[in-house]
Order: sequence, then structure tokens, then C-alpha cells
Amino acid sequence: MKKIGNKGFTLIELLVVIAIIGILSSVVLASLNSARTKSRDAKRISDLKQLQLALEFYFDANGGYPSAINAATLVTPGHIATIPTDPVGSAAYSYAAIGTGCTSYHIGATLEDTAHSVFSSDVDASASSGTNQCPDEGSSSAKTDFSGVDPVYDLKP
Repeated sequence: MKKIGNKGFTLIELLVVIAIIGILSSVVLASLNSARTKSRDAKRISDLKQLQLALEFYFDANGGYPSAINAATLVTPGHIATIPTDPVGSAAYSYAAIGTGCTSYHIGATLEDTAHSVFSSDVDASASSGTNQCPDEGSSSAKTDFSGVDPVYDLKP
């Protein structure tokens, strides 16, 4: 009589395979989280460059920068299609118009990667005093500036 052997996997073999799959998936997820962080930071940097270009178009058309970034100042005149927002939480980027007649500005975003290479080329501007800031339209008070110290990537004209 022929003896029929057991076919299949033992419980130990299945547990080892499941453990290996779990370890591999945790490594992959950790890599994906890092890629997502880099992606969000790249979007922030790109958004600030787009806003900077739109602000220069506004300056060319009006002889000064807007006191606030909104649809009326940049979208309606056609300087930019939409006002970009931060990819996490959809908050507006930090912006302050500076100088009498809004002759300058300070714009920035906080990056998640605190050691990003882009920090070597930003301005790291400190917050301007209230007397040097351009007041919001329809208001006599100036909008508060922000500190551009890293991890804030900030730009000025």
C-alpha cells in the first residue's frame, strides 16, 4: 500500500511567512511616508514660486504689491489661476506687504523637512516692525509679518 504524505504548510511555516510580510510592509510604509513629506514640501516650494511670479505681475500692473493675497488681487486680474494653499490643512501661506505704498513683501511656508537643501537659498528674514508694513486695504492697521527663520522657507522680491 502506498503511503500518502501530508500536503500543505505547517503552522510554523505560515507564521514565519506572515512575520516576514509584516516586516517588509512596515519598511515600505516608512519609505512612503518620507516620500509623502518630500512631495508636500516640493508643492509648498512650487506654490511660493507661483505666488512670487503672480506678485511680480501685480507689481508691474499696479506699481506696488497687494496688501493681501486673495482672489480679488491676483485671480480676477488674471495673474494666477487659483490661490494655492498648504497641502496639509489648506491654510493660506504667510504673506505680509511691506513698506510705504506696499513696495515689498515677505512670503513663506513652513516645511516639514527641517534639513531641506532649499534653506540655503531662502532669505531667512526676520519679522518687520509694524511701522514698516503696508496696511490692509480699508484698514489703518498693518498685517503682522512673520519670522522667516528655518524651517520656514521664505522669499522677498
